[in-house]
Amino acid sequence: MMNRRIFLAGSALALVTAQFAAGIRPALATAGTFPVSHTESEWRKLLTPEQYNILREEGTEYPGSSALLNEHRKGTFSCVGCDQALFSSETKFESGTGWPSFWAPLDNAVDTVRDTTLGMVRIAVNCARCGGHLGHVFDDVPKPTGLRYCMNGAVMKFRAVSA
Repeated sequence: MMNRRIFLAGSALALVTAQFAAGIRPALATAGTFPVSHTESEWRKLLTPEQYNILREEGTEYPGSSALLNEHRKGTFSCVGCDQALFSSETKFESGTGWPSFWAPLDNAVDTVRDTTLGMVRIAVNCARCGGHLGHVFDDVPKPTGLRYCMNGAVMKFRAVSA
């Protein structure tokens, strides 16, 4: 027998599923004014389809697919949308999640916003310069910060430090 609670929960899940399937998501990353901005057409010219989906539409890459996952040289990880330096290799660690992970961003490099899409509560991480979606931050790892910045490598580029 279906009661009201089951009906409402099922309806909410169906709505979220339909919105996700249709590509309708709140624009968490792209809301607001940023030092670097472009029209949708300009962003599409600057980015690959995968980068556009992640950076501007808050998509995600497949786990284990990023070349940056196994990047272990010293250097800096930057945003592909605006070249903002985001993370130092000094803070990168192997989380076992399939995405490049860091325990801290560079100062003033990223912003965070509460993300309640897909029926979950998470903290989305966005580039402070262009507002592009980078990934999410979780508080599920040990010290030094207890934070895991789980980033999409497809929307970052790496610059090695010359020896």
